[in-house]
Amino acid sequence: MYKHLLRMTDQNGIIQFSKKAEPDINSGYTVDDNARALIVSINMKNEDGKRLSSIYGNFLKEAQKRDGTFSNLKIGKNFLPDLDSEDCFGRAFLASCFAASEGDEELKDLGMRLIRKSLPNTLNIRSLRAAAYCIIGFGYLKDIFPGNRFIFDAAKKLAYHLIEHYSLNSSGSWQWFEEKLTYCNALLPHSLFTYYELSSDRKALKVAEKTLKFLSDALFEKGYLNIIGNRGWWNKESKPPLYDQQPVDAASMILACLQAFVATGKKEYMIFAKGAYNWYWGENINKIPVVNEETQGCHDALVPDGVNLNQGAEALVSYLIACQLLKEFERGNALECVPAV
Repeated sequence: MYKHLLRMTDQNGIIQFSKKAEPDINSGYTVDDNARALIVSINMKNEDGKRLSSIYGNFLKEAQKRDGTFSNLKIGKNFLPDLDSEDCFGRAFLASCFAASEGDEELKDLGMRLIRKSLPNTLNIRSLRAAAYCIIGFGYLKDIFPGNRFIFDAAKKLAYHLIEHYSLNSSGSWQWFEEKLTYCNALLPHSLFTYYELSSDRKALKVAEKTLKFLSDALFEKGYLNIIGNRGWWNKESKPPLYDQQPVDAASMILACLQAFVATGKKEYMIFAKGAYNWYWGENINKIPVVNEETQGCHDALVPDGVNLNQGAEALVSYLIACQLLKEFERGNALECVPAV
């Protein structure tokens, strides 16, 4: 299961891209990928996982700036500003919170140090996806900082930032936060289900359920998961493009449905989670697997003539997180707070 993860990782971190199954060292490393990989490695719960967690955690430590934000892209020995974003910050913050909650003592300590520097920046977030990552991160902090008003107040501020956008952009049959759907869409309702677990806020739950229903109705219209293609995305009043379909969006749907199941107990969400997982194994528009059983990698996308033959980090680690978590739920080990990709 982890052969390609080991292949893609060197002493610096997980390498961003691959040429087919071979790591492309010239593509460098990103916080986005290493943050997700840290969640995977902590969930491995073995010696390989412990070693990998040290590598990914140290990458995040090295990438964090003095002001608590993160430099996303590292090429050679240098961090470059090319891919810096609030979304990158949100992914790193979530991974730090996950490490502080679920890691061994060394990782807990590292996670806490990253969090303390990052925390003030969460109040300045404007990106909806970055806000969602931070809300989910706060879900892991409530037991570390019991009764801490900053955690609850910051989570509420970010949750209502999403709810405000929903109020501004939803109308009639369009029950969404924005006027178009792009990537990792399920992340947004996912975070509101997490916030409901934190706060028992019924308004947040209502918006989470409405938006996840809107998304799942659209994506499962044909009986299987049909991810919104990245060739133009899905604009309001238009039809969603069919290609390219990226694995990270299947993982995003799986994890959102697992969190929805935790929040509501409704079995339909487990059915959707399993349906989204089956996308990886051929229940998709092309009727072919996206996971490569020989390499244990995951192809970068479904394309009109099959699959993108490259098997980079994002596709791999998002698949692995979703696979790990779904298996835990199927064993009856439901987590109160489900991470995101």
